[in-house]
Amino acid sequence: MSVTDDLLAVRFGYGLPLPKGAPRRSAEIAEELKGPDRAAAAWPLPKLADYAVKIDKLQAIKKVAKTGANVKEKEDAAQAEVVAMANLGHRTGLARAIDTAAPFRERLVNFFANHFTANARGGISGIYMPFALVEDAIRPNIGKSFAAMVKAVTLHPAMLIFLDQQVSIGPNSAMGQKQEKGLNENLARELMELHTLGVDGGYTQQDVRQLAELLTGLTVDDNMMTAFESRRVEPGAETVMGQSYGTDRIESIKRVLHDLALHPATAAHMAHKLAVHFVSDTPDRAMVEAMRQAFVASDGDIPTVIEVLLSHPAAMGAPSKIRQPFDFMVAAARALGVTGTQIQTLSQGDFKRGFLHPMEQMGQRLKYSPGPDGWPEEAEAWVTPPRLAARIDWAMSMPQRLVKEIPEPVAFASTALGGLASATLMTAASRAETRLVGVGIVLSSPDFNRR
Repeated sequence: MSVTDDLLAVRFGYGLPLPKGAPRRSAEIAEELKGPDRAAAAWPLPKLADYAVKIDKLQAIKKVAKTGANVKEKEDAAQAEVVAMANLGHRTGLARAIDTAAPFRERLVNFFANHFTANARGGISGIYMPFALVEDAIRPNIGKSFAAMVKAVTLHPAMLIFLDQQVSIGPNSAMGQKQEKGLNENLARELMELHTLGVDGGYTQQDVRQLAELLTGLTVDDNMMTAFESRRVEPGAETVMGQSYGTDRIESIKRVLHDLALHPATAAHMAHKLAVHFVSDTPDRAMVEAMRQAFVASDGDIPTVIEVLLSHPAAMGAPSKIRQPFDFMVAAARALGVTGTQIQTLSQGDFKRGFLHPMEQMGQRLKYSPGPDGWPEEAEAWVTPPRLAARIDWAMSMPQRLVKEIPEPVAFASTALGGLASATLMTAASRAETRLVGVGIVLSSPDFNRR
């Protein structure tokens, strides 16, 4: 492989070595998004319907009188099933990323999971919901239009719960007048500011208010499924960004989501955000503009925009982004030859000690991002003394727990980085006192941590 090919694998995937059958050219990578989701097929996760069964079981037990026989034991067992689903979500996400022959697809799935952040909320019954959002709404739409994804995500109970839509009631609705309750604008505001138009998207507070009124009626039932209650609906038509949406509320909600997803401001916002995530904290303006134009011309077709991103000359500049902790661990595991099966067969204690807890020390507690805007992009957020110390500690200690035989450091540097390994790193690896230290030097090096 050439240095350009190596950079493509590192910047837009999980590094080297590329797995057998992985697409290697920008057009091939974009085209792969339209095909079947092989990683999800290889390592399946429960969907929302499966989760609802567990929640229904838990809710039924909770309704039993607390003095009933074995109620506490049954409730603990039902809760353990829900927790196990979340643990499976973390573990499977790592296994998919390590094993996949389509690494860019996994990177893009995680980009959109962060873009549409929905952290675990709602106590024990809500901890799997962010995983269900990805399985139900993001993964199935990764090769389709952005509008399809926006609709699926916004109407998913995970998003409704995370942004408190279930407590939003039209002030003049039947329920609002009776209970003297009112709007919650969280979903409307984040939908415009974060998910579609962007903070400079040209909307006003009145637009937010009108959109919040339009969204009234959307809620979540006792089984954590999306529901619609007409008695919550604010009466009358609403005007959002100059467009009027009538009283056929369900269709109007779908139409406003479609319009926001394909708005010109959304095209600019998404083009810039994709470029920042994959290429540079300060991306080339011409590249962003080319992506924006592709978004508009294709009605937000995700693979079309991605092909422009991957094929633009500015996308192949020198590595400058910092691998976030999840990406760092996946890249390290793949370079070491670890498989998804190995990850799935770890005990839960070993998985937490080896991956989840260190990842949190590096600054990334999965499914618990700092806010609705997701994980930060700028390098400064990840390059701090304690977070770097956590990376170095993991790099120096974890390989011996993952592989039976530690590789020779210089050969490992070539395997992990190809032509991107600097002469300085190769010299340092060759002079390491032990193989374990040498591999740790490679994994903790700037060469490996940049993409």
